[in-house]
Amino acid sequence: MAQLYFRYGAMNSGKSIEILKVAHNYEEQNKSVLIFTSAVDNRDEVGYVSSRVGMRSEATPIYEDTNVYAIVKRHPGKISCVLVDEVQFLHKKHIMQFTQIVDELNIPVMGFGLKNDFRNELFEGSQYMLLYADKIEEMKTICWFCERKATMNMRVDEQGKSIYSGEQIQIGGNDSYYPVCRKCYKNPPL
Repeated sequence: MAQLYFRYGAMNSGKSIEILKVAHNYEEQNKSVLIFTSAVDNRDEVGYVSSRVGMRSEATPIYEDTNVYAIVKRHPGKISCVLVDEVQFLHKKHIMQFTQIVDELNIPVMGFGLKNDFRNELFEGSQYMLLYADKIEEMKTICWFCERKATMNMRVDEQGKSIYSGEQIQIGGNDSYYPVCRKCYKNPPL
């Protein structure tokens, strides 16, 4: 029976490389997967899932008006799994489309993304994944500054100083964000 999975973690927890690994495992067995990613993420190029270790794969970009359910339903051939990167940037309607894919088409959907933003608030996509996912799993990484588990994402400016206000979405990597524990989030050793 298909399920909706949400795998979340702080920055640098290996979410994108995990998608690429899962896709590879299915494809190695001649099973078809569809890979999607938020069109908001343009770090590498829109329509690609890219990991920091240099691996990448083409993906269908999800824009605000994209109907993922319709794309999956009209896809020719059997689909074994739907994989979604950067799920935090999606909207409630996209998450509801994932539930339709699982419940009506009996295809598992695995969504990967951040749970909380740099202000330690939930993203819309993450909020609804937490509410509707059948299985939720944290992907762990360590704090940028100490040995504790990172549970938060710290936004930094060009000088490396922490920022706690501003627009929720600002695309960036290690130049803009650090994975940090709660203690270092509140009192960064910068």
